Amino acid sequence: MNDQAVGCYRHPDRETGIRCTRCERPICPECMVSASVGFQCPECVAGASGAGPAPQASAPRTIAGGTQVEDPRLVTKIILGINVALWVAVLATGETLVDALELFGRAALSEFGPLEGVAEGQWYRLLTAAFLHQAPMHIAFNMLSLWWLGPPLEAALGRARYVALYLLSGLGGSALTYLVAAPNQPSLGASGAIFGLLGATAVLLRRLKYDMRPVIALLVLNLIFTFTWTNIAWEAHVGGLVVGTAVAYGLVHAPRDKRVLVQRLTCAAALLAIVVTVGVRTLQLG
Repeated sequence: MNDQAVGCYRHPDRETGIRCTRCERPICPECMVSASVGFQCPECVAGASGAGPAPQASAPRTIAGGTQVEDPRLVTKIILGINVALWVAVLATGETLVDALELFGRAALSEFGPLEGVAEGQWYRLLTAAFLHQAPMHIAFNMLSLWWLGPPLEAALGRARYVALYLLSGLGGSALTYLVAAPNQPSLGASGAIFGLLGATAVLLRRLKYDMRPVIALLVLNLIFTFTWTNIAWEAHVGGLVVGTAVAYGLVHAPRDKRVLVQRLTCAAALLAIVVTVGVRTLQLG
């Protein structure tokens, strides 16, 4: 079998190194259907569904076991819409909304105001900060990155797994920021989740045996910017990258016979690590 990257037979513009194990046609992640050995194309699955398992048992599945859908960009569109909506709300309300939703450990927002922050029980800031932007260039860069990285991952993982990956990556970035940064240092932006998607893309490309050099170069370039540019919360980038890479590895490398169990345990372990990190830092600031 020739494993050289060619265009998917249903999506010629998408290069792939994977072929259907029955007809050997090249198939991209959106067209892959998990089989007992390798992957099959939707046509071969449909042709073999006249007997045996129930129709839902042979329904097209993604490489991670998710259900294939007509619009593999829907969740990405929703996430992008939430980020843009919050940015517009920030433009309308100024610092009021930013103060209410940004991430910081503990600080007084006014000279005689009460102490606020995650250490004061405002746990929601760990999540809301990951959808919050203020500077136009900040949201523009993050949303362009989301639109570029998100849809292929959503198509390959399935919607539920993609949502879990995105949220855990964002929370991972927030947790490391909370742990390492000064308590009064504010942080906001989707960069932690974006770095998680970047790490997940590297894991997926390696799983599909694609050329890793472009994504590695992009990752190295982004890390250089992270540690050389000013006013960048490197903690969010690193935390999101680590969590996103680890979660993605569990999602795409889970053994087929125990796929759901391993994937749930992977996400649960990532969430537990985030909770422990937040708990430790809260005790330190207590």
